[in-house]
Amino acid sequence: MNSLFLVSVVLLSFPVAQETSPVRTIKSGAWSDPATWESKKIPKAGDKVIIRTGHKVIYDVASKEIIRGMQIGGELAFDTTKDTLLEIGLIRVQPGDEYSEEGFECDGHFVAPDKVSNMPVFEIGNVSNPVHADKKAIIRLHYQEGMKKDSCPAIVCCGGRWETHGAVLDRSWVKLAKNADAGGKTLNVAEGIKGWKVGDKIVVTGSRTHGTKKDKSDSEERIISAIKGLEITIDTPLAMNHSGDGNYRAEVANLSRNIVIESANPDGERGHTMYHRDSAGSLAYTEFRHLGKKNTLGRYSLHFHLAGETMRGGFVKGNSIWDSHNRWVTIHGTNYLYVHDNVGYQSIGHGFFLEDGTEVNNILDRNLAILAKVGKKLPKQVLGFDQNEGAGFWWANSLNTFTNNIAAECGLYGFRFEATPTSAQKLEFKILQPDGSYKLKDIRTLPFVKFDDNEVHSSHGLYGVNLGEGVNRVGPDMAHPFVVRNLKIWDIHYAFRPQVPSLMVENLDIYQASYGVYHPNFDNHYYKNVSISKTNTEPFNRGHDDLSVQYGLLAVDGLTFDDCRSGGMPLIQISDQNPTGKAESHFKNLKVVNWNDKSNSRAVVNLGGGPRLKPEFPHGVDVYVHDWFGAGKTALVSSTRAQDYKSNEKDFKKVNFFTGDESQAKEVTGVPFPRFPTPIDDLPPFSVITQIQKEGGKVLVEGVASDNGTVVKVLVNGKETTMTTSNFATWKILLDELPSGAMIEAKATDAAGNEERFSQKRKVR
Repeated sequence: MNSLFLVSVVLLSFPVAQETSPVRTIKSGAWSDPATWESKKIPKAGDKVIIRTGHKVIYDVASKEIIRGMQIGGELAFDTTKDTLLEIGLIRVQPGDEYSEEGFECDGHFVAPDKVSNMPVFEIGNVSNPVHADKKAIIRLHYQEGMKKDSCPAIVCCGGRWETHGAVLDRSWVKLAKNADAGGKTLNVAEGIKGWKVGDKIVVTGSRTHGTKKDKSDSEERIISAIKGLEITIDTPLAMNHSGDGNYRAEVANLSRNIVIESANPDGERGHTMYHRDSAGSLAYTEFRHLGKKNTLGRYSLHFHLAGETMRGGFVKGNSIWDSHNRWVTIHGTNYLYVHDNVGYQSIGHGFFLEDGTEVNNILDRNLAILAKVGKKLPKQVLGFDQNEGAGFWWANSLNTFTNNIAAECGLYGFRFEATPTSAQKLEFKILQPDGSYKLKDIRTLPFVKFDDNEVHSSHGLYGVNLGEGVNRVGPDMAHPFVVRNLKIWDIHYAFRPQVPSLMVENLDIYQASYGVYHPNFDNHYYKNVSISKTNTEPFNRGHDDLSVQYGLLAVDGLTFDDCRSGGMPLIQISDQNPTGKAESHFKNLKVVNWNDKSNSRAVVNLGGGPRLKPEFPHGVDVYVHDWFGAGKTALVSSTRAQDYKSNEKDFKKVNFFTGDESQAKEVTGVPFPRFPTPIDDLPPFSVITQIQKEGGKVLVEGVASDNGTVVKVLVNGKETTMTTSNFATWKILLDELPSGAMIEAKATDAAGNEERFSQKRKVR
């Protein structure tokens, strides 16, 4: 008896741990209905849940029970007519009915599921039925004991479809229409704000620089207390002034959405989200907050991971992603993603991030990046040269579309193209081609599909746009140059650092910068319509700054300096070194206005200050200012340090206000201004079907398109679509009703006659 008693005591004192069996569905039904579950009990705190293949569950509760994790092999859809709350550790959307807390790289997923009937689905609203504007859906991600801290908590979609669609906003962010002064509680905005509500959290961006003091910010968070037309009243007065007049205005961004996905403990183990290859779905009008695992590779707020072109048709639209410990939107090894009208606010490291240099044909349009902060280089990252220094937008492969985006108060960069080869890091990668094949390419040689109408302002750090520092003068040829249009940079330290060769810039506006065109690699650079105002240190820098070297042609047609004091520097600096013997600079339609220091010895064209080596080459870098002395009378300006100047010294003279203490000029005729090249358009356009929706006996098909030239038409099943924004950036068509499973194909054509070859095909659900 004593022995038996002792054994009993031992068993009671040290119970054998038993694995809790998952809670499984037995049929389709409501989450709140016990009959939906095999156990006849609704899931409770600590449970592992499996939504079985073929079962559809409607999540219709606001439960504070913390579910450990869920495997969605069937379908889980939130009730869009109710307030809902899901507290959980892990959500996996993946074919199969086995619960697992592993497999975050999707390594075992070999065969894509049928994308119509068998794909598992996690749906928090959809395009035709978003979460109702007066309701809220919240998911809180909780770390659960025993889970891997570098992977959980999380939402992971691997071969499934994950959708979030909240109440639609006209705009996620807008510009101020009037100055918003410190002490005021009124914001006048320039565009419609339909969908914004009393109680929404907003941020007003800063509009003044702080040098390199990265801990400073003038961006201010407030709560909307009233809305009347385009006038917003906020809960507490502003502490700072925010510019709202003229061409240089701050933004107002709405951070609130009625779908919220957040970390339950922002100070503890944060959550993250991932889409993998063969997945589908879109994220729209959703608030992602307090996500991202600090200093952890691959664990970002929104992460599209090695999806290739299998997620073509997915989009990220109208979301706010804020207080991220690891980026906002990461596009990694993924093509054809549409990222539009999102607000990124406060991230550690880069914000909108194309990760490894293989990404092409993605469209980033009208996104606002606020306060992407300097982070640390991440361990085991693909591109070792990236220091993660807080760019609003960062990429290593330019063959993408960047349009209408703004970066405000970001870390070291607003926009950063970086592709730096090292002995350990070659830059030849397999890149998707227009015909759908893959080919090894040096990513430095790939120009933009489009880089138009972007803006950057009020950076804490160094650069507005850093285009190619580190490429070692490698780039595309002049038949396929980098093309930058309508770029605005203001209230910044270094405005524009163009280090790529073969560059065409049209309509560049630099305002109130310390340095204008800075540290350039002038080698087949063509600029048209450049305005540089209130930029006083080095408005138009020499080649490679203190190296003072120029390798090729610079041609500028239309350059205005307005109220540039120049601080002892010339407006245009002459480069000392001409190693190729082919370097020369041409300026036409040069204007200097509001110049109040005409006695300045540095004047308009002269050498700059700082360390300079003695000119090593027989021919200096000639600067031609066309029509300066009258129509057809060109000023040739030479450095007095140039070797060939000395043999022609008697022909040159000082020209008051124009030349300085180390430059002289002479009049020449018959010198043609360089002809701007006409790039060859042999790149086909591409299109993306973003939505197929049955509507009143018809099928509405919507999509986007992009091209390095002009898109002239998009056909869907051979029928012409209607352009809804210029250049078919967005389009739509209404087709006769098609049965489920019917195929829809979109195909774009550009003005050069290039027709999309690797077109998209999608099935009607």
